[in-house]
Amino acid sequence: MKLIVAMTGGSGAQYGLHIIKTLLDLGHEPEIVISPAAIKVLELEVGNSYRSILSNVEVQYDVNDIAAPIASGTHRNDGMIIAPCSMKTIAAIASGYTQNLIHRAADCMLKEGRKLVLLFRETPLNLIHLKNLTLLKEAGATIMPAAPGFYYHPKTVNDLVDFIVAKVLSQFGIPHPRFAPWDPEKAKEDLLEDNS
Repeated sequence: MKLIVAMTGGSGAQYGLHIIKTLLDLGHEPEIVISPAAIKVLELEVGNSYRSILSNVEVQYDVNDIAAPIASGTHRNDGMIIAPCSMKTIAAIASGYTQNLIHRAADCMLKEGRKLVLLFRETPLNLIHLKNLTLLKEAGATIMPAAPGFYYHPKTVNDLVDFIVAKVLSQFGIPHPRFAPWDPEKAKEDLLEDNS
């Protein structure tokens, strides 16, 4: 599967990084574009370890390269994920203001009727955020708050991150290697085992 993965300057750099790493581990070839603000957030939230993961991605675009293939609706792909997606990016896409390659590629997803998943972490949401998110949902985007579930008894931060990654990838029919579909009986067994 050929997916575009973009990262913007919202908190939650681990989400985008884990999505890229999981796609690579599963044999997919993501095309990535990362904003300068996202690089700053990666450095603050992850440290330099992100560089080794990104170095394995063959196709990387500069955020200001408006002549990149993903700036055209004719570029064949299976959809786009923006994770994390800042509210500035949400506002730009919702208003059709394609200031950079991330905005333009997202605009192409909407106009071509392809899957666009927007993973945001901002909280609480103001009325402007909610109106922009509503506009994007009405335009065909998938709106995903980075809100992990706890019914599978996470033990680490990576468990919480991977839960969200699994939810994002499931939008494209890609199973996550660590998450099976919900099974209430197994959940009860796991809880009993945790409490023993």
